[in-house]
Amino acid sequence: MRRRAVVGAGAVLALAAVAVSSAEETAASWEEARERPVPDFLGRGLWRVFTRLDRRTRLDVHDVSGRDRRVLWPPNWRVCTQYPAAGTILDRRTTVMIGVVRKGETCPARVRTARR
Repeated sequence: MRRRAVVGAGAVLALAAVAVSSAEETAASWEEARERPVPDFLGRGLWRVFTRLDRRTRLDVHDVSGRDRRVLWPPNWRVCTQYPAAGTILDRRTTVMIGVVRKGETCPARVRTARR
């Protein structure tokens, strides 16, 4: 009976150590991700946005065609606008806003952004 209590306490301490180390790794990886500039997504597929940004980055994706469609399958959409601009360093409070149209459609002239 006493042996189970010792093993149980050891397991709890081991789990606590893992939780603390993973929290430290998460903070360190956010610091690394924060130092990277935002890539240029204009004209590229929406799937690239999801694969290139850190998973903790807040992202707002919306249809800019004027049809107010929901973006359900990212590989079918293409980026027309992005905020902040490519090269901007992100902080934790920044939300990346992406305007998209379905692949095969042209970006509306009112939102079209020229590449540098």
